[in-house]
Amino acid sequence: MDARFDEIYTDPENQVFRVVFYPDRIYHARYLNATRSSRYRYNVREVRSIAEITVLKGEVYLDGNFLTNFIRYEYLGTRLQEVAREKGRFLQEEVMGWTKLHSSDSSLSAEANLKLYYCPWIRAYQVELWETLQPPAGVSHDIKVLDMMGARNAITRIRQLSPALARIKEVKQVEVAFSENETDLPFGYQIQKPEWDDNYMRSYQQPASPLPSDNANNTKEVKNYLLNFQRGWYLHTDSVQPVRYRNAMMNDNDSRRFDDNVIEMKWILQRELGSDMVFFHEVTIPPHTIEGTHRHIGSEELYYITEGEGTAYLGEGDDPATDGFPTVELPIYGLDTKKCKEVPVKPGSVIFTKSGGIHGIRNNTDKNLRFVAFLYHSA
Repeated sequence: MDARFDEIYTDPENQVFRVVFYPDRIYHARYLNATRSSRYRYNVREVRSIAEITVLKGEVYLDGNFLTNFIRYEYLGTRLQEVAREKGRFLQEEVMGWTKLHSSDSSLSAEANLKLYYCPWIRAYQVELWETLQPPAGVSHDIKVLDMMGARNAITRIRQLSPALARIKEVKQVEVAFSENETDLPFGYQIQKPEWDDNYMRSYQQPASPLPSDNANNTKEVKNYLLNFQRGWYLHTDSVQPVRYRNAMMNDNDSRRFDDNVIEMKWILQRELGSDMVFFHEVTIPPHTIEGTHRHIGSEELYYITEGEGTAYLGEGDDPATDGFPTVELPIYGLDTKKCKEVPVKPGSVIFTKSGGIHGIRNNTDKNLRFVAFLYHSA
């Protein structure tokens, strides 16, 4: 084994990384398919996660020598399980998938179908795509790993993706979606219309039109998850054009609605975010306009006021610290009226709501009110 490997792997400072993290240049001990044999080691160079999905890319070493580049997909499957359950079916040992690898050399970008296999060690479905399954001349694969390899196995090669994997550092983005197996197991009948976990009607906002609430042009629907291997972003909000919304988060019968009640949102980061993050955006509430009171179920949101002054609304009883503030009854977007607390906000104020928490904001002044917002899934 390369001496540098042993030095890094046995360094006391790196012991914690063996299980918890996938740091660069650390040949870690977390379970990956070929680690059932000590002859194989992985160098995981990049890891990205979003929702229930983790994608890893890097290198596999055999007997201390470079063997192949790889990309690995792990998928928990609970979202897919729920839509399958509604059809009277349950996920078994296999799920299907689709992926597209985006390379900085567009000629190498390619897509393919996948099959993922349930692994009790990680309690998730997984598959590893290797650039090649061939060992070097004069070397054979370990029998413990060889039975995992092949066209219908958890270590596999997909011909159309191999050119991108050969230059794996240039794979910058991965799109992926998952579906039920085409055959219902254990009964064996064909599923005519398998259910998909394709990010469930997710969309992102783009400033294609200056017209308020022009959803046809400003809302871009996507039917997959995007994992981005870019390592950093340097951004300035001045370069981001806003998307404009009329009477945002307000019911049609809300008496506070009016034609000029238009707010602006600069969608700074959306699909670029990983984990359970949904968006990070900057919101401008012009003078004497309102963002309607609303709530999210299964997600949390944080507002941080950066400019101006106004009034925010939280549900009565949501935060005991608001008990001394005035109580008003307000229509809640998509719901009936509920009692809310009026609280003053200014630069440095934070409004943070858990799942089910009511929030909204109003600008009562002659100057812009501005805040940044984070929203992420809490379950």
